[in-house]
Amino acid sequence: MEDDYYGRRIRAFRKLKRIQQTGLAKRIGISVTILGRIERGEKQPSQAQLQSIADVFDIDIQELKGN
Repeated sequence: MEDDYYGRRIRAFRKLKRIQQTGLAKRIGISVTILGRIERGEKQPSQAQLQSIADVFDIDIQELKGN
């Protein structure tokens, strides 16, 4: 399940960078509820959201995709 895969990687990077859900959600312009759904694999992030998340984590978007 690709949705769950993104969610697990986003959560892992977020914890590694010691960023709370509220902080990440605010920085990428989405609600905490939406971020929680993404991390649980209930919603797939858009390309723009993935890029924003990668920018916050200071990583290449490919690292979120696992490529």
